[in-house]
Amino acid sequence: MAALSNSGRSKAQFARPFDTFSEVFESYVVQHPGGSVDMSASRDKLLAIARSAVGQGAELLSTADRGTVDTKSDRDYVTDLDRGIQDHIRRYLAESTPGFGFLGEEFDDRSTVGTGRFMWVLDPIDGTSNFIHGLPLCAVSLALLEDGEPVIGVIGAPFLGLEYYAAAGQGAYGNDKPINASRTETLRRAIVSIGDYAVGAEAELENKRRIALTATLAATVERVRMFGSAALDLVWVAEGRTDACVMLSNKPWDTAAGVVIAREAGAIVVDSTSRRHSLDSPDTIAASPAVADELMTLINTSIR
Repeated sequence: MAALSNSGRSKAQFARPFDTFSEVFESYVVQHPGGSVDMSASRDKLLAIARSAVGQGAELLSTADRGTVDTKSDRDYVTDLDRGIQDHIRRYLAESTPGFGFLGEEFDDRSTVGTGRFMWVLDPIDGTSNFIHGLPLCAVSLALLEDGEPVIGVIGAPFLGLEYYAAAGQGAYGNDKPINASRTETLRRAIVSIGDYAVGAEAELENKRRIALTATLAATVERVRMFGSAALDLVWVAEGRTDACVMLSNKPWDTAAGVVIAREAGAIVVDSTSRRHSLDSPDTIAASPAVADELMTLINTSIR
């Protein structure tokens, strides 16, 4: 990993997190200043653009200095490199796909543009806390939404030498090889990852559900893991490294790319009510088909 600077400064003017994807649109979307969507662009071409964008971001993530570390909210941070990767990829996508919308995690007056049929959704560094502490579990995560549905996803984890990608209807791939969800048939033999515990003003209340879930899983599954990166949670279910992941949260930049990759690999992706996962879902659960029903029963007995 590139040498990291420990200097930092605090900034108060960060946009708050959003509760739903539609709220992002209502509050922050502005009209793209020009260009028009090329409706004839194939998903193959768009996937190639997405892979190039993530590749450029992954190169920056693995070689550039992180710069300063600023506080977004309670125990939630952003680095100069988060912003730099986002700005670089945003400009590349604007040139490659004029007229497509763009939603980046690190909000500013340029980070959310467009209201059309197609929108790119980016997390420049998923797992920023891991990155700040020198842990390699972090990734660049980019999805393309078509009418609000993720249809292309690319995730690059350069410190692990991993790249995952998928386009709807075309299967999922890891380092250019087809990947598939596991065939584990019982939770007793399952590795299940969980999302981070909550931080911020409502953390104590929100973590009651998370802690109850952790205890129930720990008493049932083979092992529980917490990776600190939603992107890796989802692609490792897709690849069969893990058998399920349960995240009691859902932000589009965290989950959109991983959801399409997991689905294309054969995983079931739903929310805690067993409804098909969408960007407005309250939480995100992905599992291999054989353990999905058993997992959903366990989840609903522990968090309701």
